[in-house]
Amino acid sequence: MALPPAVEDPSPAAQAWRTAGLAAALFAIDPSGLGGVVLRAQVGPVRQRWTALFRALLPQDIPLRRVPAGVSDDRLIGGLDLTATLRSGRPVAERGLLSEADGGVLVLAMAERLSPSAAARIAMALDTGEVAVERDGLTARMPTRFGVVAEDEGLAEEAPPTVLTERLGLHLDLERLSQRDLADWPFDLETVTAARKLLPDVRAGGAALEALCATAVALGIASLRAPLQALRAACAAAALNGRTSVEEADSALAAALILAPRATRLPTPAEPEEPGETDAETPAGEAEPRPEDPAAAKDDGEAELSERVLDATAAAIPKGLLDKLKLAGQAPRGPQTTGAAGAAKLSLDRGRPIGARAGRPRSGVRLNLVETLRAAAPWQPLRRADTTGGKVAIRAEDFRVTRFKQKSETATVFAVDASGSTAFHRLAEAKGAVELLLADCYVRRDQVALLAFRGTGAELLLPPTRSLVRAKRALAALPGGGGTPLAAAIESASALGVTLLRRGITPLLVFLTDGQANIARDGRPGRPQAQADAEKAARHLASQRLSVLLVDTSPRPSEKARALAAAMAALYLPLPQADARKLDAAVRATLAR
Repeated sequence: MALPPAVEDPSPAAQAWRTAGLAAALFAIDPSGLGGVVLRAQVGPVRQRWTALFRALLPQDIPLRRVPAGVSDDRLIGGLDLTATLRSGRPVAERGLLSEADGGVLVLAMAERLSPSAAARIAMALDTGEVAVERDGLTARMPTRFGVVAEDEGLAEEAPPTVLTERLGLHLDLERLSQRDLADWPFDLETVTAARKLLPDVRAGGAALEALCATAVALGIASLRAPLQALRAACAAAALNGRTSVEEADSALAAALILAPRATRLPTPAEPEEPGETDAETPAGEAEPRPEDPAAAKDDGEAELSERVLDATAAAIPKGLLDKLKLAGQAPRGPQTTGAAGAAKLSLDRGRPIGARAGRPRSGVRLNLVETLRAAAPWQPLRRADTTGGKVAIRAEDFRVTRFKQKSETATVFAVDASGSTAFHRLAEAKGAVELLLADCYVRRDQVALLAFRGTGAELLLPPTRSLVRAKRALAALPGGGGTPLAAAIESASALGVTLLRRGITPLLVFLTDGQANIARDGRPGRPQAQADAEKAARHLASQRLSVLLVDTSPRPSEKARALAAAMAALYLPLPQADARKLDAAVRATLAR
């Protein structure tokens, strides 16, 4: 059954919804071959509509399993069926969600919050086609083939684990669509079922694979999975059109769906060919007859196919994708955090449960009864020989205590350059930038501290506090003028950050300066020594592995400020480009490291 023709000059929203429909149809045809779909959309009618229409393309007997973000290993991969084991007196295995989804689809709710361990287990099952269970006295391998729908509803800087998204071929972004943009898709269950039956007979030539690989290279895609997934998508597209061979339109569609969202660069345009010596010797208007070389003609045809597929893919690259990649590439190293919360740390008495470990229950430590019984169950046949009454025999080595993980508090330390150069240029704008960041800190309930440096040293005007009023009052009273003791400011901010870190608080240091140091560490004026001291302090700050953001307050982006940011391993952001949105994105990107 041939697909209906596309609407001429569709609106961007209509085109995005049609693309989402094509992706759903191809995924329904070959779920395990394409790996899955990363569906970026908030909870609402758009995502509900896509999910309902996609479910309508799947046979009723195909299993569809939903996985919560905090799924445990027992539920995900399976393990010991505690009730059946205690009842029978022998280990009884229980299937997990991965094996239950065999031949169907696994839906990951809030995939951006999926733990790294759960993502790794799902990725391993996708790669190997089986689930290995080796725990609780059990050893089993269960075959499973499934596709994944990863629902991504996080903020702009949040994303599902890369180890998982690398294996999911289709990436859809429906956040800009509204309910009025939705329409029925030109596919039904009968069409998709016929295409699924035809798929094993579809063949793709070497030219199609070469065109997809060349397109992936031109777009800067390093993964080998991407062109292979695009080839599977091209075969599914051919089957959807009722063909048994892959044509150019199928390759172009597959490249636009699979390769375009993963592009890391725009393809470079081909240079025009210069006329050769033979062409120069041929008189104008006369054509020199040449014998046709079949091999050369085949190579030319494959090259033209690669160029056409590349052009179609480049046109499908989402707007702003490369800009987002550039901003993400500037993020510095630092403590691993999630969103606006502080660094994750283990705890024995509070936070989110993340499992259990062997240990004795004591003050402040909670006994995990279920895991204790699970640890004791495999040994019951041996222990019952020494006991009477048929009771469960539990020993000290069976005790399991619950482990928790909690987020630490976050404190943002603003180090503001109030020297004469900054006061002359942009101290008012720097204060305005801090106002924007203070408001964002208040929303996140961060602590804030204000450190100003001018004259010969740095002064802590406001110790860490949650009072937005006190922070704004201290900022408004900040005078300007004098030298730039940049080294002293970096050392003071670094010392405060380390102190906060030792107190269990995740610090973020935000410097607002033009990078023009003229006061040395010993308080004497002199630009060369002051700049050397500042760079030395910046390198020492980098060794502390703190999260740092440097906002350049120069009239134009300064190379000294950029070099200083590189020395302290900080995210660099010029103030001329630092509107409210970019400042907020920069702070969140720094915290997310």
